Amino acid sequence: MTQSWRRWMFAILDQPHHGTAASRFVHRLLIAAVLINIAAAVGESVPRFGAAHRLLFETIEYVTAFVFFAEYAVRLWVAVEHPLFKDMPPARARLTYALQPAAIVDLLAILPTLVALFYPLNLRVALIFRLVRFFKLARYSPGLSSLADAVWSERRALLASLIILLGAVLMAASLMHAIEGEEQPDKFGSIPDAMYWAVITLTTIGYGDVYPVTALGKFVTSITAIIGLVMVALPVGIVASAFEREIHRREFIVTWSMIARVPLFAGLDAPAISEIISVLHAQTANAGDAIVRMGEPAHSMYFIAQGEVIVELPQGPVALGTGQFFGEMALLIRANRSATVRARERTSLLVLDAHDFHHIMSQHPDIAQKIKIVAEARGITERRGAPDDKAGQG
Repeated sequence: MTQSWRRWMFAILDQPHHGTAASRFVHRLLIAAVLINIAAAVGESVPRFGAAHRLLFETIEYVTAFVFFAEYAVRLWVAVEHPLFKDMPPARARLTYALQPAAIVDLLAILPTLVALFYPLNLRVALIFRLVRFFKLARYSPGLSSLADAVWSERRALLASLIILLGAVLMAASLMHAIEGEEQPDKFGSIPDAMYWAVITLTTIGYGDVYPVTALGKFVTSITAIIGLVMVALPVGIVASAFEREIHRREFIVTWSMIARVPLFAGLDAPAISEIISVLHAQTANAGDAIVRMGEPAHSMYFIAQGEVIVELPQGPVALGTGQFFGEMALLIRANRSATVRARERTSLLVLDAHDFHHIMSQHPDIAQKIKIVAEARGITERRGAPDDKAGQG
């Protein structure tokens, strides 16, 4: 009983995109708690707001901190269900999880409140630690997670860029110390003093509080500023390229997993699944939009990349979430739609058109055989215009 509860809690906390109502509610609650807590921390730093609404800010802090503490405790409890830690003893699995970056952020999120219970903290110090909670959003945002993965994957290239930048700072500072040191000893009297000017110039910020007065110094400054454009663009380009690759990789993995889960395509080899992926195209539906309507000709089947749809069947509505699909049976027998499907929320779809669907059937006889078996199992005859079976159920 305990193990089943633990698995259920793990699915809710660590598999937010499988489409259950409980998972969506918990993750939205946690995101709301983070945003409210950060807003309260920022507002409390304003003296007149902090004094006028002290009770409100304290209430928000303790309530949200309790939520974060409960989340951290439950994540430690369910860590033994994580695929990476399943073969470890429970104590080791939980310790290994506690040392993960995301778990360390969770711990830092609750430390200010725990410490404040026993020792009064300076407001500014407490504020810094409380704002660490912003990084908890990376756990709930695929975009932020992808950006973090992109930065980590290019950490060596970024480190090399930093080393090159430091070298450029030292070189520029040394030149300006030699050129402007006697003219402006208070600003360029030493290399460390000149390094401030070098950093500001190479990053193209240019505050204007430190600048050369000699002709040679102005020439070096111009060259340094031009080099700075390249130095800034280098890490930006590295991160942008890595982020784009990471987004495509995640989309490919999600698409691959969805295609592989479709019973009709089960057992296909990698080239065949890649062929199917190559003919898919994206479509977005807003909440309430009708994706397909009852009685209209079937021209596509749909895979739900993210979101949820409602299939309006005579026996009652059926909800389909991320990773599920609908509309394939109407394509199999070239029938009209037997149900209307609406987006319950903003939904991202992958669409496989009828022409490509039947082309894949002709190229893969094993899929055609599976179609025949599925149709016979559902009692569907080969007559034209027969209504399709329940949408989304294979």
